[in-house]
Amino acid sequence: MSEARARKLADRIKVIVAEAVEMRVKDPRLGFVTFTDARVTNDLRDATLFYTVYGDDKMRDGTAAALESAKGVLRSEVGRSISARHTPSLTFVADAIPENARLIDELLDRAAASDAELNQRAVGAEYAAGPDAYRVPRVEAIDGDEDSDEDSDDDSDDKE
Repeated sequence: MSEARARKLADRIKVIVAEAVEMRVKDPRLGFVTFTDARVTNDLRDATLFYTVYGDDKMRDGTAAALESAKGVLRSEVGRSISARHTPSLTFVADAIPENARLIDELLDRAAASDAELNQRAVGAEYAAGPDAYRVPRVEAIDGDEDSDEDSDDDSDDKE
């Protein structure tokens, strides 16, 4: 099958499963679950649904167990709602979005703290080459430099 058909079917399966979990699954272990993504293989035999759960680790474990036990009901609901020759098998995977977001927040906090520390150290600092190093050219006359510049100009004229 084409990738476009597989993507459409994945989106449809995600909606069907989300509605079925909300309306039909009455497991007390089921937490506040959100389905973030769905992927279907090109042969339309396997569907992987990614989900997140609001709550702690105990809530996540309970939701994983509830989804696993309701897999048959959810698959039959998907089979009734789609027009495919074969109903895909369902696999539920806990999405890593919350952990990744927490890691990014920690990295941003560390970067902000590092910037604040750098700004604190730079309060009384001066530039190494002076305040206007690029605007005002430095001219330091060292004995013998002026003569060597004139000699090098003469040599370059001879080569041309």
